[in-house]
Amino acid sequence: MQKKGNKYGTHRVIEPKGVLPQPANKIDNNMDEIYDNEILIDVQTLNIDSASFTDISTRAGGDPEKIKEIMFDIVAKQGKHRNPWTGSGGMLLGTVEKIGDALKGKIDLKEGDKIATLVSLSLTPLRIDKIKEIRADVDQVDIDGKAILFESGIYAKIPTDMPEKLALSALDVAGAPAQTAKLCKPGDTVLIIGAGGKSGMLCCYEAKKRVGVTGKVIGMTHSPKSTERLQKLGFCDVVFSGNATDPVSTMEKISELTGGKMADITINNVNIPDTEMTSVLCTKDDGLVYFFSMATSFTKAALGAEGVGSDVTMIVGNGYTKGHAEITLQELRENAELRKIFEELYA
Repeated sequence: MQKKGNKYGTHRVIEPKGVLPQPANKIDNNMDEIYDNEILIDVQTLNIDSASFTDISTRAGGDPEKIKEIMFDIVAKQGKHRNPWTGSGGMLLGTVEKIGDALKGKIDLKEGDKIATLVSLSLTPLRIDKIKEIRADVDQVDIDGKAILFESGIYAKIPTDMPEKLALSALDVAGAPAQTAKLCKPGDTVLIIGAGGKSGMLCCYEAKKRVGVTGKVIGMTHSPKSTERLQKLGFCDVVFSGNATDPVSTMEKISELTGGKMADITINNVNIPDTEMTSVLCTKDDGLVYFFSMATSFTKAALGAEGVGSDVTMIVGNGYTKGHAEITLQELRENAELRKIFEELYA
């Protein structure tokens, strides 16, 4: 008889008691027995979120063995992979090994299905037995291990019309383009910071589709390589390379590009800290800033905006919005050039 579990996974919280699994300092990652409302996953690949992997890699000096040490240590101490410095996690690809008795027949999964979890590793009970390969250029780590998906956890079945790693890389950032689709409307001027990266390219595609011929999409990149890649894709009206941690010079550039009107919407996809004020200053006074970046400091954004007298609306980058998996995978199906780049970079 399986033990009865809580919908949100609080039965796995070791300390402090009374909190949900994400803010918990330690959760139970014992996989020998599962609760009646859990799904046991045989894990194949961890897709570490960009801010977290960049931070871990920097701390390890880029040494793969030290990256492994840090990852093993994180899971050993917490029972999950929540980066203690960024607070963020990622998601995973794996095969359904076992479904709790209370969920059988109530969900559209069966044992043997290949899925990507769409909830953060920062709340997912995880056991790493072996780290087999680190693909630092795409933030992916192949492992032998197990994980638990709670009853409230969301997931996507891996589609059959594209490689698994391609689907995984896109689903990792599915919240960003789906939120972009909700936020952008015809005629808007949209600035996308970190536009040459994974989430950035998807957001540029979705933004251009939504703002139409009367709108304008400005893509800000950080390197000549990503600038060239984004220009070739043709989703942006303007692409430029700049330093997102330099708010004043970036603001002057956006002022020049918009005739002083600034952006209606700014979408921040970068994986480094200290880009909050660049996002705020480049956005018009009654505009909107969407912080998808997990490197964002709420304190810096809120107090910084107050300090410069900016009345922008700021949205925290919730990685989930309704239909986000379907929207993101459809983008790769719709645009052959975008899919080709994703296959070259991530698959």
